[in-house]
Amino acid sequence: MTADRFDHRTLVMLTEADEVEMRTPRGDGSMSSRLIWVVVVDHIPYVRSYRGQRGEWFRRAKADGRAELVVEGETLAVRVVPDGGTGLDEKISAAYHAKYARHAPGPTEAMVTPPVVATTLRLEPADG
Repeated sequence: MTADRFDHRTLVMLTEADEVEMRTPRGDGSMSSRLIWVVVVDHIPYVRSYRGQRGEWFRRAKADGRAELVVEGETLAVRVVPDGGTGLDEKISAAYHAKYARHAPGPTEAMVTPPVVATTLRLEPADG
């Protein structure tokens, strides 16, 4: 794995996972936990806050720049980086549709609304 890319096995786990546990640091040093959706586009995992800017996990992760993901019982330390842009946002939204629309059409539509799209975060491995 390069400094800013996950290895193939991790990307497959993230691609196949319906939900992942997002853990973000609270002010007192403890970790908060929330189940969220993740998509992988061009070998890069992305997450969005269903609650938009109001999502507590999103605000903490964005402010701190670090978080943990738990997928298939494995904990991954990650850096969270705001990302997006018109072309990329469309690809990420298409990935949400492809992965989730069949079994959760309403929530999927919420994930591609402008307030939620504005919360797009790219996930990278945290520095060891």
